[in-house]
Amino acid sequence: MSDHDTETTDEPELTAHRYPDGSITYPGHPYGPGGEPPVDTVDLSEYTAEVVTWTTSTATPPGVRQPNHLAIVEFDVDGQPVRALGQLEYGNVEIGDAVEAFHVDELRDPEAGIREPASQEWDGFRFRPIE
Repeated sequence: MSDHDTETTDEPELTAHRYPDGSITYPGHPYGPGGEPPVDTVDLSEYTAEVVTWTTSTATPPGVRQPNHLAIVEFDVDGQPVRALGQLEYGNVEIGDAVEAFHVDELRDPEAGIREPASQEWDGFRFRPIE
């Protein structure tokens, strides 16, 4: 895939896939819109995104914070729009705000779910406004 795949890094990536036709998807898929497998990856956490829309959920699954602020954001990767859905750091954003992705160790409380905590990954990315 990309050069990043051969490098050792401690920083998690928000990985999107690039396809031969130039399209980029997040999350990545085995085959892109043109029906071909990906040829590269892109770390979206290296890019700034714009809030397309957002909402607040007050009825959340066990272990997920309440209220849970979520946003659809759009990254511009070399002129290619790439959208992602994720938690916001907090709910004070507006449509059009610039945000960045950042990694957190726990998006929800592993002890509050019905599955064995060791059976899942609990980390992920949230979005926060850029000042």
